[in-house]
Amino acid sequence: MSIKLVLKVYIAGETPVARRTIANLEKICAEVSNAHEYSVDVIDILKHPQLAKDEKILATPTVVKELPEPVRRVIGDLSDREQALIGLDLVAL
Repeated sequence: MSIKLVLKVYIAGETPVARRTIANLEKICAEVSNAHEYSVDVIDILKHPQLAKDEKILATPTVVKELPEPVRRVIGDLSDREQALIGLDLVAL
């Protein structure tokens, strides 16, 4: 049975930090997913401020792991791979 990994990354515009965060997240997903299916939704809070408000996003970039539960949030560009894996609870996948 494959685990569906569902992530959202909240950014504030097409900045170098936003691009680096997305690239780091894609790299992490490719490494940990193996046979697992995953999806990454990129949400620009400048274009969709209500989504950020609804999710109580206070800083960008913020990555939210929605599935598998529990929900986890990490703020930053995920450049520290080990911290990102621990923070998003992806170590055991």
